[in-house]
Amino acid sequence: MPVHRSGPVRPRHLAVALALSAALLAGLSLPAGAAPARGSAYMGIGVLAHDGQEAAPTAPSLAAQTEGVDVSGYQGDVAWSTLWSNGVKWAYTKATEGTYYTNPYFAQQYNGSYSVGMIRGAYHFATPDTTSGATQADYFVDHGGGWSKDGRTLPGVLDIEWNPYGASCYGKSTAAMVSWIADFLSRYRSRTGRDAVIYTATSWWTSCTGSYAGFASANPLWIARYASDAGTLPAGWSYYTMWQYTSSGPTVGDHDVFNGALDRVVALANG
Repeated sequence: MPVHRSGPVRPRHLAVALALSAALLAGLSLPAGAAPARGSAYMGIGVLAHDGQEAAPTAPSLAAQTEGVDVSGYQGDVAWSTLWSNGVKWAYTKATEGTYYTNPYFAQQYNGSYSVGMIRGAYHFATPDTTSGATQADYFVDHGGGWSKDGRTLPGVLDIEWNPYGASCYGKSTAAMVSWIADFLSRYRSRTGRDAVIYTATSWWTSCTGSYAGFASANPLWIARYASDAGTLPAGWSYYTMWQYTSSGPTVGDHDVFNGALDRVVALANG
């Protein structure tokens, strides 16, 4: 798996994602070798191809916001002190994907962000076509996705979005997708005592869950949209907790804002 250790742009995997997504949207078969390798997905892999153009990498103007980043194996060893000095106060690291992948840079990324003073958490890239939601929740918790009430650890994130390896909705009906997500969330809560954050994009959620609104009361929303505003939110949520607003920010590409001041980030960490 190629690793881009610095710079905001990830041209190779972005090009692959765009080509893959375009083929899927057109209903075409992928050419031999076009699909990325299992384990190579990351938060926001389909956003540019499905949800419009990239915004200028400038933090949105909100009354109270706290800058964050999300990272995966693509970033390799992250310059956490640089991010911290530039105002980044929280971070999420990809821990797992399916039940077949763990991020080889997880320790440096997860512990490194904590060491410079950030509030940190872990995310799981869901593959609903490979194993059950509960099985993947267990894999996630067992490989870095747990939670501790230390005031510095955020609840785990279910990254549920376009399938980079095949059909966008993983071959599931809307009812089956909702059931899979519920299975994951239920097991995660039983293992950790926390409700997981849901990371998704409105267009994917509308298409693949049938605009299901039943998770909004318990699960914080992390919305993906690279534009000047977060746009229409998925069904059920009246506000977002986090917003991934660009994939071309400084030091690492994926930058986010928390919808509140730093004390609200701490509150989410504390449950």
